[in-house]
Amino acid sequence: MFIAILGRQPKIGTAEIEAVYGANAVTELADDILEVETDFLDISHLGGTKKAGLVFARTPRDQNAILSAILKHLTELNVDGKTTLGLSAYHLPFTAANLQKIGMRLKVELKKQGKSLRLVPNSEPALSTATSHHNKLGLSPNKIEIFLIGQKGKVVLATSTGAQNITAYAARDQKRPKRDAFVGMLPPKLAQIIVNLAVQQTVSERTKIRVLDPFCGTGVVLQEALLMGHCVYGTDLNPKMIDYSRENLNWLLAGPVARSAPKNFCHTEVDKTFLGAAPPRATRSSSFNLDVGDATKFKWQKPIGAVASEVYLGQPFSAPPSDAKLAEVRRICRAITVEFLTNLAPQIKSGTLVCLAVPAWRTKYGFTRLDILDTISKLGYNIQQFKHATQQDLLYCRDSQVVGRELLVLKRS
Repeated sequence: MFIAILGRQPKIGTAEIEAVYGANAVTELADDILEVETDFLDISHLGGTKKAGLVFARTPRDQNAILSAILKHLTELNVDGKTTLGLSAYHLPFTAANLQKIGMRLKVELKKQGKSLRLVPNSEPALSTATSHHNKLGLSPNKIEIFLIGQKGKVVLATSTGAQNITAYAARDQKRPKRDAFVGMLPPKLAQIIVNLAVQQTVSERTKIRVLDPFCGTGVVLQEALLMGHCVYGTDLNPKMIDYSRENLNWLLAGPVARSAPKNFCHTEVDKTFLGAAPPRATRSSSFNLDVGDATKFKWQKPIGAVASEVYLGQPFSAPPSDAKLAEVRRICRAITVEFLTNLAPQIKSGTLVCLAVPAWRTKYGFTRLDILDTISKLGYNIQQFKHATQQDLLYCRDSQVVGRELLVLKRS
């Protein structure tokens, strides 16, 4: 049983996990923590999950019981050499000082066994993703992070299998040779989520399919789909964007970024079988095609296995627009999206999944959305419903942004 500790917008991460692993595999321990029944949870390709872990015990909410269970677990691991240990508490009345005391008691007990322990200091009850990542916790036998999660009067204990590789995300985002602020800076984490919502495959069942992005821009969605091992096909109305995508994808395939996803380390015999099965990576043999084309009219090459895209978001705003300006932009964005879906429908097979990031705008009254949901069925699609998240939850936006993104997951009827 795996633990997923979710990111800044946990319901979006929940929908992603549900799409990949199935609704019945998911149990919500808290708003931001899931228990996932799966053989392997692939954090390197989950944009909405900050940390992953493997459950090893459930104890009463008693520090002595917790200490005993953790000590037993560390002893059974039988790690050679010095061990680095981090402790992170979630939904428990523990302070950073409480955790350091538990850590010091563990250090004393392990020293009696002739084992050396280095503690990662806590400034907060839970280590940040950056701290876990930079200490490489969960990625080797002697670099360990243990999660203590409060749930219904009990404590769930789990050993980390890795944190998000923020170094690799930053490289893919900031070191690409071509970026364009005007068309929008789609974060790689969000691009991963869009691909996962469109493809809906676990790492163990993943097969290479052809992922289409009809509004590919500088190629962020394409790069994340490539890194998952898929063939990708991108089109864009602007020839400059196609040139940018081509340069970015060639850079990705030629450089070390494509090899930056870590191998997740798991502690049980069952999960050790995955040590040699690193997540699929982009290679020179990976396939991509790019064409200049208007998504409202273009005839795409077949086959199309899934569609993952950020559609036209309209012009960027640094402050909420006037009601008249918003109405104009909203009308244009809606028309383009409807025309695109109308054009796409006869070109894909029944059952094909489509995930689109469509615009939503922050106003003084809250967010205004594209108002397209009532039209979807008339265009030949069904909206995918999630058990653990609602459509209202699937709004991605930072506090400083005026233009957000609503995620629509559709299936061709």
